[in-house]
Amino acid sequence: MFDVVVDIGNSRVKWGRCINGFIQDMCALPAEDSTSWQQQAQAWQLAAPMRWVVAGVHPQRVALFEEWLKSKGFPSAVLRSRAQLPIKLDVDQPDSVGLDRLLNAVAVNQRRLENVSAIIVDAGSAVTVDFVDAHGHFAGGSIFPGLGLMALALNTYTAKLPVVEVRRRVVPPGTSTEKAIQTGVFHAVLGGIERLVRELRTRSGQSADVFVGGGDGPLLAQYLPWPTIVWPEMTLEGIRLSGEANPA
Repeated sequence: MFDVVVDIGNSRVKWGRCINGFIQDMCALPAEDSTSWQQQAQAWQLAAPMRWVVAGVHPQRVALFEEWLKSKGFPSAVLRSRAQLPIKLDVDQPDSVGLDRLLNAVAVNQRRLENVSAIIVDAGSAVTVDFVDAHGHFAGGSIFPGLGLMALALNTYTAKLPVVEVRRRVVPPGTSTEKAIQTGVFHAVLGGIERLVRELRTRSGQSADVFVGGGDGPLLAQYLPWPTIVWPEMTLEGIRLSGEANPA
């Protein structure tokens, strides 16, 4: 069994500390700051020969983190391809699917009801809304910008719109430029998720469970009109399960 699982994303690195085969603690750290990694390792009292398993969507940062682990004497396994994951795919181009989406599906397959499909919402830098069929096969989904990325795009590609953080729901109409951006971005992302989930629920006969992860997942999930399973550790759990399936 692994002691620490690591998910290396586009904006941060998430760690999960495993105890008795379950993720008990989770933290988010800067993506390229080895000092913060060392501080967290000390805070969790991590030391060799504790075993780590790592996966991520940013190959250069995965390599950087792997080198840091080697420098500290931590034995590690790195998940690099879908072939290492215990999941079947039913999509046009299996090799092009992001590893993070498949890791979510691996985790969800351990929690969804037997013979019941699942919808997976992962709301981070990008938002993915994916479908796992009743057989447990990853069947594709949708990708669009998340709250922060959409707000940043408005600033980057316009002359006067400011950078705005979207940390909460602002009820329309927005009474300032900043609030107008906040309410527009929030409801655009929420509306996109809601419409896609509705379409997938129709496909599944309304029986699909809805799992929600990602940094913005808890904020958005509370405004969806269906019961949801909010699961911040979802991707980490997929890494843990895949690592256990490929322990070398």
